[in-house]
Parts: sequence; structure tokens; C-alpha cells
Amino acid sequence: MRSRARFAVLLTTASIAFAACSGGGASPSPSSASSVAPPPSTAASAPASQASTEPVTINWWHIANNDPGKSLFQKFADEYHAAHPNVTIKITVLENDTFKPKLQTEIQGGNVPDLFQSWGGGGMAEQVDAGVLKDITADVASWKDTINQGALGMYQYKGKQYGIPYDLGMVGVWYNKDLFQQAGISAPPATWEDLLAAVDKLKAKGITPISVGGSPATWTEMFWWAYLATRECGQETMLKATNDKDWTDPCFVEAGNKVKELVDKKPFQEGFLAANWDGAGGSAATMALQKSGMLLQGQWAPGTMQANTADKKAVPWNLGWFPFPSVSGGKGKATDGFGGGNGFAVGKDAPPEAVDFLKYISEKPQADRLGSLNTGFLPVTVGSESSVTDPQLTSVLDARSKADYVQLYLDQATSTDLGNVINDAVATLFAGTGTPEQVPQTIDASAKSGG
Repeated sequence: MRSRARFAVLLTTASIAFAACSGGGASPSPSSASSVAPPPSTAASAPASQASTEPVTINWWHIANNDPGKSLFQKFADEYHAAHPNVTIKITVLENDTFKPKLQTEIQGGNVPDLFQSWGGGGMAEQVDAGVLKDITADVASWKDTINQGALGMYQYKGKQYGIPYDLGMVGVWYNKDLFQQAGISAPPATWEDLLAAVDKLKAKGITPISVGGSPATWTEMFWWAYLATRECGQETMLKATNDKDWTDPCFVEAGNKVKELVDKKPFQEGFLAANWDGAGGSAATMALQKSGMLLQGQWAPGTMQANTADKKAVPWNLGWFPFPSVSGGKGKATDGFGGGNGFAVGKDAPPEAVDFLKYISEKPQADRLGSLNTGFLPVTVGSESSVTDPQLTSVLDARSKADYVQLYLDQATSTDLGNVINDAVATLFAGTGTPEQVPQTIDASAKSGG
């Protein structure tokens, strides 16, 4: 088997500036406006290209499938075209769970987009080893220092750069403050025991405690097990698992025991096993329509929730956020995080203008416009952090600034195949068809067999 990078994101508070994550969130959180802010005069158009005047087409695939992020990305493309009339940017917008299989099919058929959504990690490493990505190390040398170095490093493999991030974030628990008040919950849960107690209180008031997606969005279920594993196992053991293919530590079973403890309380919305993440009936919509009290998701969640409200405007209730609860006796720190970032990988045959376009959208005026949407995009361009003003998103930023270690999403830290195995194995706990012991056994067997 070809070698595959498996790694976690290790970031210090001195080196990290926050930014948003996977899943196409693109709508404002409660305190923000729903319109796309007009570009500042300093960023009305990109500088004219001196590279070529020959017609060029850039195929750009992204997953910002909801407004206002979708419209802002279109605006970036339009602005670049206005300044470079010879460059046409052809955009393909896909929902997260549709994007992944479609990209794989296209790559297998030899059709590699010039720019496409990437989370770095093992999946990107596989693409490098397969020869489908372009080494852009020299192309970005003059401006790479304008990007947060922790985020930038997620798109490096064997010392070379293959993509550029536009955000970086951390998963946490979004909650409905109004429903918490109705249930008599006076403060966000700080410990696992507190969270279970909150589930009981919400159920006692006839409120569904938690929304989650079970098909095809098994990654939303994986978040629960992976965060508990990060709390139970700690950094050293998580790195051993993802780097050395060793998932045998008892801490992974204990993470499963806690998931089962939660599942046994039946806290999820009706029909969750068939629920997607986005769209009608999905876990984001369940939360947006006040049909559940909590949602474990990344910082993109407010935007996706807004897109699933009746009028596509900010949720009409008090939204809150709190870090994943601490676990008594676990090896991990209470401040350790779980998350990752969004970025764009560069296809092997991409024209130089594709990298120049990435430079344009990475410049501070564009990064500020992205952050000012206050929809979950937390830009990684140095100096753009202050563009995020929504209090819930700044809570995410604050929690991330306290984290010495953030575990990359397990389905991105590992190979594509093993990531799918992890998601599917964890899903058996939620479906009641698997046991806490079987989950790490399945993962370990697949990892050791080359998965």
C-alpha cells in the first residue's frame, strides 16, 4: 500500500488564529445580517494579472452551499474575473455529503478540479501520493506568511504545500438558551455528568435533547465518540492511534461506553438514523426549528441552521455555545479540542491563475469580508480575527485560544477508507447494533490491514 499521512493538528495558543470548518456553513448567526457585505474599496478588484492574456478556465468546487457564503464566494470569482477578463472561474457548488463521493468518482475518472474543498490530513496525503495534486510550494512562497501557520501546515505533506486554508475551527455544543431555561438548566454543562443531567431535564419537559444525523451523515455521530476519545485517551494515545495504527487502548472502549450511556437515554430526534446533516429533516433543521436543545457541531453550524429556517434568516431564538464537557479520570485536558479547517487543494493540472485566485481570496480585505458574515467562517489570514464579532463565534475563538492540542477530525486525520470505517463503526453504537468493544476492534483491524 502507498504511504498515507495520519496526523492530528497540534497547535499552540501562540501560533493559532481561529477560522471556520467543514460543512458548507454559509449563513449568519443570530446577531448578524443576512446580506453579503459589499467589498471595501481597497478590495473592489484583484490586481491585473501579468502572467498571460490567453483565455483560462478555473474549475472551482466548493461546499459553501448556503447563503450568504455561497454568494460571497461567487462575488470573489466575479471580482477576480473583472480584474482578469481572460480568466473564467467555473464554480460547482455541492453539499458536503454529496461532494465527497462525487469528487472521488471524478478523480478516479481522471477529471481533477483545479481548486476543490479540502480538509488536509490523510485524505489530502492520499491525493498527493496518487499524483492528483499540484505542489504549490514555490508559488505561495512570497505570501504564505500572511496565513496562520498552524492552519497552513494542515495543507502540507512531506514539507510541500498542496493547498491553502480559508478557516480553522473547533467543534463544540450549540444549544437553545430558551429551551434550556424552560427545562430549568441554569448553566451550560461543564462535565459529562452535567450533560447527562441536562438530557434528563430536557426530556422531562418534553423537549428532544439532542439532534444528530445518522445517514449519510454518520460523521455527525462520529463527533461524539471522537470527542469522548480525545477526553478519555489524551494527546499521546490519539497520536499513537492515528499515526501508528494502534486503536487497542482501553480508553477507546471507555469512550464507547459513554456514547452508549448517552444513546440509552434516547436523547435524539425521531428518525435520526435516517437524518442527514443539511436540508429538510436534517439535524441542522431539527435544531433550527427548535425541535431539539443541543447540537454537537463545528463553528459552521449557525450558518447551516439559518439556511434551514423558514425565511432563511437568523434563528429567532437565543443561540449559545459551550465547549465539549470534561470527563472525570480521562487523560485528556478539559481544554483539548476536536476540529479542523476548510481550505482548497490545487489540482495537478491547475493553471497558475488558480493559485493567484487563492492569493486573492486570502488577502485581508477578502478574509475580513468572510469573517464579518458572522456565520461560522473564522478566517485564517493574519490580522483578520477581529472581523468576527458575533458573541457565540467569539466564544469559539476564545475556547480555541485556550487549547494546546486539537485533534483533527478522525475521518480526515486517517485515510479515506479508514475514515469511512471509523464513521460506520461508531454509527453502530447509535443504531444499537454494535458494542463499545467492537468499535475500536473494527477500526484497529482495518487500520492494520492497510485501511
